[in-house]
Amino acid sequence: MNASRTRLGLLILLAAVTSSAWAGDCTPVVRDGWVRMPPMAMPMMAGFGRIENPCSMPVTVVSASSVAFGDVSLHETRVVDGVSRMRALPELRIGAGESAVLKPGGMHLMLMQPGMALKPGSKVVVEFALKGGGKLLGEFVVRSASD
Repeated sequence: MNASRTRLGLLILLAAVTSSAWAGDCTPVVRDGWVRMPPMAMPMMAGFGRIENPCSMPVTVVSASSVAFGDVSLHETRVVDGVSRMRALPELRIGAGESAVLKPGGMHLMLMQPGMALKPGSKVVVEFALKGGGKLLGEFVVRSASD
C-alpha cells in the first residue's frame, strides 16, 4: 500500500512538472514596439506594436506598467456616430496563434506622466501582466512625431 502511494505521488509530481514545463515553453512576444513622441512637450505619449501569442492557449493581458511612466494603460479608439472616442480596455484577450495589433487610431498604449525626458531612439520597457500571474516584457523604441 505504501508503494502504491509512492508511485501515485511520483506520477502526480511528474504530471505537474511536465505540464508546467510545457506551459512555460510558450511565451507571447511583443514585436515592432514603438512610442510616438508628441510634437510638443506633453504629459502623455502613445505606444504601438504587435503582441503575438504563438501558444496553444489564449492569453489575457490584464494591465501594463513601465518604470519610465507614472501610468500605463491599454486604450482603444473607435468611431461612434461619426465621433472618434477613446476608452480604456480592462483586459486584452489574444487567442491561441493570434496577434493583437496596437496602432494609431485603434488599440494602443496610453503612456502617462513620463518620468524622464525621452528622445528619438530611446528605448522603453513595458511590462504586461497576464491573467494567471505571468508577465511579458516588451521593448518600445521612441520615434519622433514625423516618423
